[in-house]
Order: sequence, then C-alpha cells, then structure tokens
Amino acid sequence: MAKKYIEEVVTINDLVFPNKGVGLFNNNKIYIKNTIPGQKVKALVKKKKQKYEGRLIEILEKAPYEIEPYCSCFSLCGGCTYQNISYDKEIEFKKNNVLNILKNEGIENFEFLGINKSPDINCYRNKMEFSFGDTGLDGELSLGMRKRNSYYEVVNAYDCKIVSEDIRKILKCVLDYFKNTNETFYHRMKKTGSLRHLLVRQAFFTKQIIIGLVTSSQFNIDLEPLKELLLNLKLEGKIKGFIHIVNDSTADIVKADNMNIIYGNDYFYEKLLGLDFKISLFSFFQTNSAGAEKLYSIVKKFVGQVSNQNVFDLYCGTGTIAQIVAKEAKNVIGVEIVEEAVEAAKINARLNNIDNCDFIAGDVYKVVENLNIKPDLIILDPPREGINPKAIDKIANFNSKTIVYISCKASSLAKDLKAFIEKGYNVDKIEMMDMFPRTYHIETVCLLSKKA
Repeated sequence: MAKKYIEEVVTINDLVFPNKGVGLFNNNKIYIKNTIPGQKVKALVKKKKQKYEGRLIEILEKAPYEIEPYCSCFSLCGGCTYQNISYDKEIEFKKNNVLNILKNEGIENFEFLGINKSPDINCYRNKMEFSFGDTGLDGELSLGMRKRNSYYEVVNAYDCKIVSEDIRKILKCVLDYFKNTNETFYHRMKKTGSLRHLLVRQAFFTKQIIIGLVTSSQFNIDLEPLKELLLNLKLEGKIKGFIHIVNDSTADIVKADNMNIIYGNDYFYEKLLGLDFKISLFSFFQTNSAGAEKLYSIVKKFVGQVSNQNVFDLYCGTGTIAQIVAKEAKNVIGVEIVEEAVEAAKINARLNNIDNCDFIAGDVYKVVENLNIKPDLIILDPPREGINPKAIDKIANFNSKTIVYISCKASSLAKDLKAFIEKGYNVDKIEMMDMFPRTYHIETVCLLSKKA
C-alpha cells in the first residue's frame, strides 16, 4: 500500500472477538472494531502485521436487525457495544464467538449446556469508574466514559442505562458541583488539573452506596459542601461512605496514594446466595450481583457433591466461591495475590460463621508448591489473561479428579484448556453466563475431569 491509510467502503459479513466486524478488502479479510455483520461502513484501512485493520469512520448502512439505541450516549461512549441490537441477537453473537474460539483450538468434544441471560440488562452494574475530562478542545468539564478513540474527551454519562438511577444522580451532583469551582480535570501529559475519577459502588440487593472521589494532590477544596449535597439527594439506596482518594500516578487507573474518609465508612454490605459480604471501594466483587447468583449456581452444579472433600479455590478474590462451596466441603483453601482481597475474604468468612476456609495471600504459581494437601477439586477463576503456563503444570500435577474453570475471556480460556488437555484432562461440560449485558464480554464455566 502506497499510503499509510486508505479510505474504503466495506461490507461487514462476520464478527470475531473482541467486537471486531470482518469484511473483505482486496480479497483479504479486514477487521473493523465496533461493527456488526450486515453493516456497510466507511473505514480507514491499514495493513498491520500481515493483516488488514480498519478504523471506523461512518456507518453508511445499518444491519437489517439493528434497533434504535435506547442510550443517548451509545454512538459516542466507549462503554457499551451492543445497545443497537436486541438482547437475543447479542446473546447469539457471544455464544458463537466463544464456541468458534474453542473450535479453532480444537476444543469441541464437550457437552454444551447453553448460555444464560442476565436477570437484568439495564441498571445491573454495581460498580462504575467514571472519568473527568472535557467535551472537546477547551470544552466544558465532563464526567462519564471515555469517548471512543479519544484519550481525553469524555462523554457525560447522565443517561447511562447499565447503572442505577441513584448512580446517575450522584454523577450529576458531583459534576454540577465542580462546574461551579475552578477545579479542572487532570491532564496526564501536562500534569495539570486535579479531578481524575469518580468511583461509585452500589450493592444490588441491600442498595447501600459508597462513593470515591479521585483527585491529584493539587486538589485543594473543602469537600464538606459536596458531602451535604450528596447526603441530601433523594435516592432509593443509602450512602454509607464518601471517600477522597489522592492519586498522583501518571497511569489512567484508579488507585490510592492516600485515602481520607469524608463521611461514613469505606465499605458496605451486600448479600449473595444467603451469605453476607463486606465490600470496600477496591474489593473485587462481581459487577452484576443478580447475575453472580446465577453464575455461582452453575459453579455449584459443576462442583457437585463435595462432602468430605478438600477444595482449592485458586485466584479466589474475596473468597465468594470458596465460602459457597465451604458449606458442604471438608476444607477449602483459597489463594489470591491481592492481599487486601485476602483480608476481605477472612473477614467475610467470619461474618458468615465459616470456619473451614483458609485464605493465603500470594502468587498461585508460588503458593501451590507449598500446599501439601491433595485436593479432590480445584476451582480456577483467573484474571482475564488466564493462567501462567508454569502454574498450569503445577496445578495439573495435583491430579485432582475435577477442575472447574471460570473465565471472562474466551481466547485465554482456549489457550489454558488446551494446556490442561495436554496434561491429561478432558473438557466435559461448558455453560456460559452473561454477566456483562450490552458489552462483548461473557463468562464461561467449564467442567474438566482427569482422564482414567
């Protein structure tokens, strides 16, 4: 190609993970993000590492099955993927994506138990990290989600459909307050400004709320007036805590160099499958609580009878699955690299009067070397990128009769399942649970058994 980019019209005829439409350019496949089969689009085309990729400019013709997005932010916001199609169509896309990825790795001989829909597709998220920015060059202060293909522009999320009305009210209150001050958003390149993120968590079942305002150390405003405005909002739930978090990292992530509680506590309580969980601002907890009950029910079904059995829950987070299984198991050992999550797991176990769970802080790869108990069952719920291959070797060496693997990224899952198959395991059953409606993400639960 003589030019770096060429503007072309492309018809999309297929879809691959993650949310990339596939068309043809010069008899070669071209991959264009944020497109779906049936659309005709205008895109900037570029050859990249022996394949063609396109950057979407404009949708010229919609797919026949498209519907009007019910969120006014959809075409601009980088959060949701599928507001413009029916939920049934979204589920079909997700199921096919996972099955095709597994098939491409030669993983086919299993019983597929289908895909479960989320109980709710609106207002389901119990945690959101909103970014401060502006609406364009020298535009007004905004608070919401990053605009697609933009580092600094932010789309106001007043109309976000995947969070509760309470969270939307809190967002608007915070933005309106700072619009009447001299504070500006933090510009990472220039290292100017102070406003970085707004973190809001609301328990789905108890409705309790905690709020974290993240700023740089250049922030110098009394937050008492904002606290009063927030506490006087008419909300369905109840605000349990308001925390000011200082973060001077140049990375665009939510982290805490310092935390100052302005009101209440830095945690709340949620209920799940009859258990109570204490959740802090930074604790890992499934973002779809109602969906999590269905997900963990699938896990319990695959786990089966565990009476008098030793169970390892590796990558256990705050120990939710460990505690659900512990009701029937002889003993459960949970391993998690995030120390705060392990402390939360111990607290939650005490809260639920569970005394047969032990939680260890550390890297699974290193910790499993020192575990002298032989597990009858291993539960794996690793991060998105999957399991370190060396850790897979050590996990497989336990020769556990059963492994239950939970994955939120199909490409990582396929890679790891292939490794377990090579280590002498069969993939018996797979069932999917949609925990992230209107996005391309999906949870997949797999049952593995040791070959005889």
